[in-house]
Amino acid sequence: MSATGTWSVGAASVGELVSGRRGEVDRLLDLVRDIGGFSPATMRIAEELGYVREHEVTAAALLLWSGAIEGIPARLEDLEQPDIVRRMCHMAADVQLTSFLQALVTAAVVAGGDVRQGAARIAEALTVVAGIADATERSAPALVFRMWRVGHLPGILRPDAATPERGKAAFRSYDRALEALTASA
Repeated sequence: MSATGTWSVGAASVGELVSGRRGEVDRLLDLVRDIGGFSPATMRIAEELGYVREHEVTAAALLLWSGAIEGIPARLEDLEQPDIVRRMCHMAADVQLTSFLQALVTAAVVAGGDVRQGAARIAEALTVVAGIADATERSAPALVFRMWRVGHLPGILRPDAATPERGKAAFRSYDRALEALTASA
């Protein structure tokens, strides 16, 4: 909906967005595969789930993708008001991009390998996905990184967290590397 500029669920077309940005979507999927060391069969799951092909966009789905921060109104059709759709789109971008970054870093930590190389791929993936999510730079990689850092890292790195010390060290290494990469972006 951000791409249409209308803030209307009826005007949104996932298929048009993906086909118009196919090169970026393919690059993003390649980066995800490389970061996590995923097999081609695993990567086909994204296609099979239908997230990157045409499907109906509903206000109720947008409410879920945005973490239900807006709340559930007495009349669901009230969710289709342009100002509410705009807010949910912005919230969904914040929620989904920080969750995406968390998933990428976790995949990189589990896969092992060189942190600098992994962080460079993660930073590139974050730049690509942020551009797809919002071309106005409202979701700039540096901002997404900072939201991720405060939204996800404390629960992983607290002294009482169940995360093994080796995992904590890896997450801290990615934090430092990504801070350097996103600060210069």
